[in-house]
Amino acid sequence: MSHSHRPIAPDISMGSPVDIPADEKLPADAPLYDRVVEALRTVYDPEIPVNIYELGLIYRCDVDVDGDVEIDMTLTAPACPVAGEMPGQVQQVVAAVEGVASVHVELIWEPAWDPSRMSDDARIALNMF
Repeated sequence: MSHSHRPIAPDISMGSPVDIPADEKLPADAPLYDRVVEALRTVYDPEIPVNIYELGLIYRCDVDVDGDVEIDMTLTAPACPVAGEMPGQVQQVVAAVEGVASVHVELIWEPAWDPSRMSDDARIALNMF
């Protein structure tokens, strides 16, 4: 699977979702799961210039035929300053995807996140190779 790599990290100081340029967006007829993942890739941990999907913070993302989405996610640490905000941001961006009927986001701590969960793109962005 090929992932695009952005050489310049977006401004993530507030941890808010970033816009995907129109020429990089998936078409409206792309599978709903793919469009949900695209939305997840717009959410960044404010302390790390990599999106939460590539960081491996999304443990489970189920999308059923009715458009109901269930997400299990974690944070890099339980004391993460955005612990109260991040699940709400995830719910907001996923709910905005056309075809999504409902979103349930569960914040979980087991198994604990560690850097081995990051994608190769995330490792490259963070110079971890």
